[in-house]
This record gives sequence, structure tokens and C-alpha cells, in this order.
Amino acid sequence: MVLVHVIDGTYELFRHYYALPSALDADGREIAAVRGVLASIRSLVREGATHIGVATDHVIESFRNGLWPGYKTGEGIDPALLAQFPLLEEGLVDAGITVWPMIEYEADDALAAAAAIAAADPRVERVIICTPDKDLAQCVRGTRVVQLNRRTRTFFDEAGVTAKFGVPPASIPDYLALVGDAADGFPGLPGWGAKSAAAVLAKYGHLEAIPADPRAWNVNVASAAKLAQILQRDPDLALLFRNLATLRTDIALFEDVETLRWHGRRGDAIGIQHG
Repeated sequence: MVLVHVIDGTYELFRHYYALPSALDADGREIAAVRGVLASIRSLVREGATHIGVATDHVIESFRNGLWPGYKTGEGIDPALLAQFPLLEEGLVDAGITVWPMIEYEADDALAAAAAIAAADPRVERVIICTPDKDLAQCVRGTRVVQLNRRTRTFFDEAGVTAKFGVPPASIPDYLALVGDAADGFPGLPGWGAKSAAAVLAKYGHLEAIPADPRAWNVNVASAAKLAQILQRDPDLALLFRNLATLRTDIALFEDVETLRWHGRRGDAIGIQHG
């Protein structure tokens, strides 16, 4: 049986950029973060990973910027960090790792799509989504598709997601629609916090199922009447935010999970000494 690791290359590049001291290649390009990510993936291979795919945001903007004007952009990101995205993608290819550079979609969409494709394959025992990003919690399924924060070595299966957020994975987009996602640039609905959203969605699951009359909620939520009024006043906005938070799984990244199998380097990955 096969274990599939799908890795958030954008998160890894950011993490290593802010954790490592500067390092330049022979052409004077900053490559410390690229080195860090490639070394991290090399350690994953040494630990026994066989089937690996890495998703990156080749450009930060995506189709979601056309849906919501405040959605995240590349503005404010250090140019020395942005310049390492194509270097990372080149380094991954050289290292023999499958990489999905996203342009229209986001890296998170690629992770979601890859997890869905791999999970549908009966040869796959488990899919491990390597990112701490809460968006990806919506992709967790039982113990078959799980989320891993590699920095803290924390796994989240479906029970773990429910314990953390108060709602199951299927309700995560609805949850984010209500509470917002500052990292992605949409605010959620005023007054709705993590506790109230979790309490209501734990009972009703999705936005459409929440009764308009708060007296029918039958959950212990402070200011229920006010929250219901806010939701009914802006139902289209809530649905828009849910659309922003919903990851796309219909991207044709690969057909056969065996294309993710690592067979060794194709070249010399940037700045990495192989032992």
C-alpha cells in the first residue's frame, strides 16, 4: 500500500525564508529558503516517503481576486522571497520531485485536488497533506486523508479537525465564511466568532441549513438574534466568502498516483549537497 505526501511548497518557502540566514548562489541570487525547503523534502525521503507532490503559488494572485477585491495579493511580500518561487520549482524538478506551480488556482487548490485524486486510488493507504493551513482541514477524511504540520509533527484526522474547530471537515468552508480568514483577505460576517460559528454549524452543518429564526437554533449562543439578523442581512456575502474558502478539487493534476513516485534526482538541485 502507498502513502502519498502532498506538500504546501508556498508555506514551506515562507517558513524557511524567515527562519534561515541569507545565502547567495554564484550569481548573487538569494537561495536560503530554497535550500531549506529542498533539504526538508530530502529528509522526508530519507524517512521513507516514496510518493510526493509539491504545490506552489507560481503567482500569488488567483481567480479568487476576481471574486473579492480584498483577496490576498503579492503586494508587500519581500521581492527576495518572491524571486525564490521559480528557483524552488526548478530545484524540485532537478531533485526529481513532482511540482505543481499554480497560476489560475492556488497551491491550496492543488493540494486539495491531489489529495482527492490520490484518495480515490485503492492502492493508496493514506494521503498526508503537509501544511498547517486551516483551509486544508476541509480535505481531511476519516483517517485516510489527514493533515500534518511538519514543523510541530502534529497530525489531524477527521476527529482531530472536529476537536480543533468544533465542526467536521465538511463544514470548514462554512465556518471560514462566518469567521473570516485574515491570511486570505476576507473578513467573515461581523459579530460571528469562532465559538458561535462552531456551535451553530456543529448542529446545522452548512449556511443554508441555519434557520432564519434564531429561536429555532436550539444551541447555546450569545446574541443569537443579532447573529441571525447579520446572516440574513448578508446571505450572499456569506455564500461568497464560502466560495472563496472552498478549495477546488477538479484540477487534473495527474492520472496515476505512480507518477508521484520518487525515482531519484534528475539534476543538481540548487545549493544542496547530497550525501
